[in-house]
Amino acid sequence: MSQVNPSLKPDDQLGRPLRDLRISVMDRCNFRCPYCMPKSEFHENYRFLRSDERLSFTEIVRLARLFVDLGVVKIRLTGGEPLLRANLAELVGDLTTIEGAEDLALTTNGVLLARHAEELAANGLKRITVSLDTLDPAIFQQMNGGLGAVSAVLDGIKAAVDSGLWPIKINAVIQAGINDHTVLDLCEHFRGTGIIVRFIEYMDVGNRNAWSQKAVVTSLQLRDKIHARWPLRAVDENYLGEVARRYAFEDGAGEVGFISSISQPFCGACSRARLSSEGRLYTCLFATQGVDLRAAMRGGADDAVLRNLIASTWRARTDRYSEERSLPKSSKLSEYKVEMHHIGG
Repeated sequence: MSQVNPSLKPDDQLGRPLRDLRISVMDRCNFRCPYCMPKSEFHENYRFLRSDERLSFTEIVRLARLFVDLGVVKIRLTGGEPLLRANLAELVGDLTTIEGAEDLALTTNGVLLARHAEELAANGLKRITVSLDTLDPAIFQQMNGGLGAVSAVLDGIKAAVDSGLWPIKINAVIQAGINDHTVLDLCEHFRGTGIIVRFIEYMDVGNRNAWSQKAVVTSLQLRDKIHARWPLRAVDENYLGEVARRYAFEDGAGEVGFISSISQPFCGACSRARLSSEGRLYTCLFATQGVDLRAAMRGGADDAVLRNLIASTWRARTDRYSEERSLPKSSKLSEYKVEMHHIGG
């Protein structure tokens, strides 16, 4: 392959640039959320990746530099649960040295955050997103497979605030008949704190969560419910391609966001690439296959070859699954999709 000039930023087939990179550092998780890693499938005998099958920190940093060469400015560490990866703060420190990477963030379920927040911040982590679907202890247990406690997550959020990780966002996946009645509790708890709660429509990620349209609570329904309690007003997006639609409380007590992959797909502005923990490049959360960068890298490919492989993969991209989901006679719902614990949310 010919060498790619790093100054040439690739656009995909729909004219979307490569701007965001989500790196899954760990395929394991200490939760068993039914919508992601149901306990019936991810049991004690399930085979997760061996340590030598995962990308090393050196390999992650090398690939991240190449993605930045091609236009990435935002990097997010995900899982599985990324805080299960030993010495993660060291990776954070290495990633902060990449010139051109303007933002480094982490998504976590928060249970281990209290013990790691200070070290992560000290090594240069800028901000975090915590997955927290409800404050109700019993429903929390139901939604995470009976593992962990709400109190541990709240302790982690407090530790993050105390360590200077900011801004903090809360991601809540809402399912009809399970936690939709606890939405106002989440809003009330975080109103006035500066922490932003974002409500996510239940999505058909992976192949094991038995997704049904009937379980979806739309963003419009949630917005109207919250607005009836605390009046909201729409505010502008922070940047082009922001996935959450933002609404501020009229009384000045902060804001909430809505991520509407089902009812209002945002594929047209998607600039996100995903790197799995075993080194495969995916160009969509709902991708059916990825490109093996680990094999190329461990096979001796130099930076020019790897950079060109990434760029050519992105240029060939046509993904718009969430838009196609609603098309008549769409076959997308029956296709195999990579599991979310391999590529993060």
